[in-house]
Amino acid sequence: MRIGELAERTGVSRRLLRYYEEQRLITPARALNSYREYKESHVDIVLQIKGLLDAGLPTRIIQQLLPCLDKPQTIYVPNVTPEMIATLQREQVRLAERIECLTRNRDAIADYLDTVLSVRSANTESMATS
Repeated sequence: MRIGELAERTGVSRRLLRYYEEQRLITPARALNSYREYKESHVDIVLQIKGLLDAGLPTRIIQQLLPCLDKPQTIYVPNVTPEMIATLQREQVRLAERIECLTRNRDAIADYLDTVLSVRSANTESMATS
């Protein structure tokens, strides 16, 4: 498939797909006319990359993880190095801290929204009885 179809099927822009290629996260074949040719398996790979990026992992870590990813939701590590373990442990701590921060922010927004809505509701009721 060509880059446009891969972009459409994954929701990842063509420009970002070219960036993934530049970062050596994906490697398309080249047709005789130099167009990029993607395999069906690239759909899953791109979705995995997108998910890992959304989780906050940098491309340098993703590049190390990709060879360990068999298919979505399955990870196997045939030759894990101490460096890879240390890197993943650091990323796990960083993500846990980010999740805690996001959870606090979500809860604060929910509390603020509850307060605003209750004040608004009280004002609306007060105006209706006047």
